[in-house]
Amino acid sequence: MAARSGNAASQRSRWGRFGLLTSALNAESVAVPSQSELDEFRRNLRRFVERELLPFERKTMEEADRRAIQKKAQDAGFWLLDVPEEFGGQGLRLSGMVVFWHEISRTIAVPARDHSLFGPFVGPILLSLQGEQRRRYLDPVLAGEKIACFAQTEPDAGSDPASMRTRAVRKGAHYVLNGVKRFITHAEKADFAQVLAVTDPGKGARSGISCFLVDMETPGLKISAQHQTMMGDRPCEISFEEVEVAEENRVGAEGEGFAFAQKWLNEGRIRHGARACGVAERCLELTIDYAKQRRTFGEPLAERQGVQWILADCFTELHATKLMVRDAAEKLDAGLDARAETFMVKTYGDEMGFRVADRCLQLHGGIGLTTELPIEKFWRDQRSFMITEGPTEVLRTALAKLLLRGMAS
Repeated sequence: MAARSGNAASQRSRWGRFGLLTSALNAESVAVPSQSELDEFRRNLRRFVERELLPFERKTMEEADRRAIQKKAQDAGFWLLDVPEEFGGQGLRLSGMVVFWHEISRTIAVPARDHSLFGPFVGPILLSLQGEQRRRYLDPVLAGEKIACFAQTEPDAGSDPASMRTRAVRKGAHYVLNGVKRFITHAEKADFAQVLAVTDPGKGARSGISCFLVDMETPGLKISAQHQTMMGDRPCEISFEEVEVAEENRVGAEGEGFAFAQKWLNEGRIRHGARACGVAERCLELTIDYAKQRRTFGEPLAERQGVQWILADCFTELHATKLMVRDAAEKLDAGLDARAETFMVKTYGDEMGFRVADRCLQLHGGIGLTTELPIEKFWRDQRSFMITEGPTEVLRTALAKLLLRGMAS
């Protein structure tokens, strides 16, 4: 695993080369990077993806290859992008991160749920740690010495945290955890888990759930199953049986777990939308090229009105999603309540990405079903995102509730 590179000053110098002003990206105010700065960032990142990553779409990336690419990402300034400067990162706000997520999602060389080629995924929970918790958990993750996983989903509580059954009962200076978490990504290689558990059933999800940092080697914790998915990954099931967790391993106050998770999920929904844009854009580019070259019944596919309309619809839906993603990111950067926007971004974005991948696969015919092209992998991944991290049906219901309460406009 690559070690943490350089200091904040050396990382900031990279942005100068790309024309991205750190003063705009990291200001405490609501300032956001200009469009010209984001465009320059996009161009440089796209060149990196095409030069360093696209060649691995049809061959295995070995560990030595991973380390080499990580080093190149560090040298190019694409390392710890969303980590605040005070922790040695670059402090890129969501308005910039959506560009990053979009561009790296144009290739299947980067796993859909693993962006560690560009630094460890930290997330808002770990970034909130202070003191001894920061020393034991955040700093080692940033240095590439530890890996974390996030454990919220349960067999009977996927999109409904109020149905969570994992309990954390306080006994003196520690808590005792019992329960099961399912579909936990990277649990098999994690050093610790960020676990959400019920501490007060009477207070419901919003104030009855707490967050704990639990070392994976703690007695009573075990990986009880792994599930092979159609996407190629193997998320885990984690069992907790009388697992003792010290009080100092609770993150924040008791009952604040749901708030931590919501911030994680809000940013995650925007990441889904940005990823869908990258997927749709790449699929559309491949299909446009193919339609110009492929001849059937004496003429190119591109000359057929039915094909032209499909391409036009794909481009229109992609453009609409780009605007939605940008709008949601800017509102969250400004500190506004953007729940409605994030619900729409994930629902519309994930479905758009799948529709475009599906249409493009269809237009490619038999060759689209092969692994010679990345479209079939995009298709499988995008289908999964309509279920994971918030099914589209659940998010539509959540959006409708905001509308009915007059909390969305």
